Order: sequence, then structure tokens, then C-alpha cells
Amino acid sequence: MSKALGAHGTPGATTSSGMTGTAPTDPFAGTDATLNARVRRRRRSGWARTLGVAILAAAIAFAAGFAVGRTGPGGTAPEHAGTAADTVVVGLKLAPVNLDIRRQSGNAVMQLLIGNVYEGLVGRDSHNRVVPAIADSWDIAKDGLAYTFHLRQGLTFSNGDVLDATDVVWSIRQMIERQYYDYEQLDGVTGVEALDDHTVRLTLDTPNANLLWYLSARPGLVFDQDAHYDPKTQAVGSGPYLVSDFVPNDSVTLTANPNYTGRNPAKTHTVVVRYLTDANAAVNALTSGAVQVLSPIDEQLAAPLKNDPAYTIRAGNGSDKYVLAMNNRRAPFTDKRVRQAIRYAIDHKQIIAARGGADQPLGGPIPAVDPGYRDLTGLYPHDVAKAQELMRQAGYGPDHHLTTTLTYANTYGTELGDQLRSQLAAIWIDLKIDYVEFSTWLTDVHQNADYDLSLVDHAESHDFEQWADPTYYYGYDNPRVQELYRKAMAATDEKTTDRLLAQAARQVSEDAAADWLFAYRVTTATAQGVSGFAADLSQSFMPLWNLTYVRPAEGGAA
Repeated sequence: MSKALGAHGTPGATTSSGMTGTAPTDPFAGTDATLNARVRRRRRSGWARTLGVAILAAAIAFAAGFAVGRTGPGGTAPEHAGTAADTVVVGLKLAPVNLDIRRQSGNAVMQLLIGNVYEGLVGRDSHNRVVPAIADSWDIAKDGLAYTFHLRQGLTFSNGDVLDATDVVWSIRQMIERQYYDYEQLDGVTGVEALDDHTVRLTLDTPNANLLWYLSARPGLVFDQDAHYDPKTQAVGSGPYLVSDFVPNDSVTLTANPNYTGRNPAKTHTVVVRYLTDANAAVNALTSGAVQVLSPIDEQLAAPLKNDPAYTIRAGNGSDKYVLAMNNRRAPFTDKRVRQAIRYAIDHKQIIAARGGADQPLGGPIPAVDPGYRDLTGLYPHDVAKAQELMRQAGYGPDHHLTTTLTYANTYGTELGDQLRSQLAAIWIDLKIDYVEFSTWLTDVHQNADYDLSLVDHAESHDFEQWADPTYYYGYDNPRVQELYRKAMAATDEKTTDRLLAQAARQVSEDAAADWLFAYRVTTATAQGVSGFAADLSQSFMPLWNLTYVRPAEGGAA
């Protein structure tokens, strides 16, 4: 904290007219963000109950540190080939409704701001691992009930205010007190205190192996308690960039932060993020040179570019899991043989191929980027004969079909439903499909568990808790899985947590509690000369500090 005035020259906590402590609905929010907001337990910790503009231009000397030349059309490329551009344009699809990351749900605002404009107590890398950020290092007590963070010295916010331990304490307390979005991830935190200007200690009432990872996102972000600005349209953070222009549903311009003293200084002076909702228009923007990075790009539209040396096409790993849920509390899905038969009957390779081939098979509830992942696709390989045998054992056959209904949100289109209906017909399942509005799905399926089969993209990372919760809409209740998860969260070393989660995930998959149709992968296209854009996890975490663009030499790709 500093006694210097905030971004608008006025001291005082961040405020904005017309705002409350509740998170508004985000029409662009990812499916899983909505799901998790509704399913998480709203338990306040004992401690929580007792608690009662960005700078628009960089300094001349700072800007001189970047390679700047006269720009070409659109101001995005230097005049001379082989020179690093001072501006890179990134094309995305889903735009944040506003910039208020503490109150705004959905991945779009996290993707834009975390690690770029705002920094957390800790960060994460493109492999989903926790790394130092505002804290250089940390110590964890042997019992897992205390975390001591040692802050990097010399840090400032983009308005020049000093960042110290009091800002960290204030930010985390505000998160819990005001119940900002994702505050429940700090359930169990019973105290936050500054031991000195550069040391912060968090205490817990129970160990939580996910705590560090949670602190790399919204719950761990550090704000300037003395700054006064409108967080819907402005931002004062400690990251390598500041927001110099925000046009809702159109674009955000990020400018290198001249006051940045952290680990990852910006390599490109200006990054413009454009939001392109039409898939064809997005590809045209890439091929015309209006954008140098496009994420995501439609897999079918990307196909012609894969053999063009002017572009690099890559599918990035993420945490999205397309889950075919089976109501474990409703017959006939109370019969494990029926659930197993469905898993054997589904041809995952065919489903993935029909989507363009970028997605990957996923045989269990944990994606490749999360602790506890193991390749479980071999548990239920495509085997129609085995599926038919299981259906016969359960009392079904050519003369006695099972009629059931698949209910899912119409936002996912009809192709997946059509494929499942065709594949399950081979094992005497007559699948009716009920396409509903997402709001209806939330009420009927997710909230009331009134369904037979359903499918949805569960995009959240570190979300295995849902399989250890018998009240969740899956209706899956296995005491062994619940105990393994409890022990995994109580473990104080990563290897033990990973091992226990892997055991729990295997049990869930063996029980055929659901089917995992595929792990959705985001396809990204970059122009020749672009480097430093991390394709993995880019839909929720998109660090831009390392992004550069060098226009190819004459005779190469434009």
C-alpha cells in the first residue's frame, strides 16, 4: 500500500456506482462457470463472519525500449520485414461483458485480465502448474493449516502506488467479506495477516490441497486499496499490461505497463484483442492480416490453412470435458450393466472425427492438465458385442428395447445427439432427444436432477469434487471415492494428492458413473512470425507478455 493517490487522483477503496457484492449474470459465461456458481456450498468461514484509470500512455523512455517502426495497414505491422512489431492483434470469440473481474462471471474476463493486467499472489503456467507471481516463494506448515507467502520486493501498481502485504491482506479479506465471484474457494480460510511489509500468512481450519491453485485465479488477485476507478471499464493492476481502451463487445487495447517491476515484462508494447463472433469473418481477419493470432478457429475452416506455411495451426489442451451424464439415482441407470453397455457402445473416435479431429478421447473425469490424470480410455473400448451382452444381462434385447431421453441445451447443436442416438440404437436403446434452453437445463437437470441422460461441457479445472458429492446432479454415491477425495484434499504434498485423485478417478470410471465423450481442445491459428502465444489453456488463461510478431522477410508469408 502507498499513500500516493489512486488512478483518478483520489484516495479510497475501489468503488463503482450501482454495484453490489453479488456477481451479475454473464451471457457469455462458460457453461461450467454457471454450473459451479450454483453448485458450490455457500459456507462462510468463522473468520469471514467476524469481519465486519489505468494509465493511458506509457512514458517516452519506456516506449523507447520497444522496437517501433512505421506501421503498415491497420497499424499492426512494421514497415520493414524482420523487425519486431510494436503491436500484435489477437482475435478471440467471447467478449467479457465488463472488466469487473471480482463481480463478473465467466472465463472471458479471466482470460483477458489475469496475468496480463491483474496478478495473483501466485500464478499459473501454460501447463496449469502454480508458479511464483506477487509472491516469490511460500512455505506450507506440516499440518497444511498455514501458508506463509514471501512477496517480491519493489512491486508497484500501474498507477505507481507501492504494492505490499497490506494490499494482499485487504484484497483477500474483501473477496471473502463481499462474497466476490469464486469467494467460496476460500472456504476454510480463518485468517489473513501481514507479518511485515513483504510477508503474508493465511491460516485454515482444514487442509486444502487446491488452495494454491485457487489463489492463482480470482481469489488470489491483488488490488490497490487506495485506487479509485470504475472497475467495469477500467483496471488498476500490477501486471505487465494496463488497459488503455475498452470497447464493449468489440475490442480491448492493452499497453505495456511502464511501472511494471514483476517477473514478466511485456515484449510487445501494444496488444489489441478483437472479439470476432462470426467464424468466417474471423478467418478472413487472419488471412487478410488484420489479426495475427486467432483463438479459437473453427476446425473445419482451419483445414485449408494447415498446409500453408504462412500459418501455424495448433490444438491446445484444456480442462473442458464433454460429459454424458447418466442419472445414477434413476432406473435403469441404477443398473451398472446398463451404464457399462452405453460406454462400450459409444464410438468416441467417430464422434471426434465428425468434429474435425482436434479433440481427444477422455476415459475418466480428470483432464490431462489436472492433478490425478491417467489415461483411462482403455477401460471401455468401443465394443458393440460386449455392450449387447451387458444389455441382455440387464433384460434388454432385440424384442425388448430400452426407451430413454437425452436432455441437453440447444447451444450444443443437434449433431452430438444424432450421433449418440445412432450409436446406441445398435444396443437396443431408443434414444429420444429433448433440446432445451440452457436456463431450462439448469433448472430441470442441474438443479432438480430430473433427467435420464444429459450432456454438457464441464470446463472447470480442478473440479473432481462433483464426483465426491452424492447430492450433485449425477446422483453418484461411492463412499470410497468420497474418502479418497477427502484424503487427497488433506494431503500436504502434490504427489500424494495426485496419487489419491488418480485412484478416485479410476473408480469413478470403472463404475461407469458417466461417459466422457471427449476432451475439447481449442484450435489456434497464428501467422508466420508470431511466437510466445500459449495455446494450451488459452480459453481461461492467456498470458500475453511473451507474445511477439516479426513480419516475415520479403518473399516469405505475408
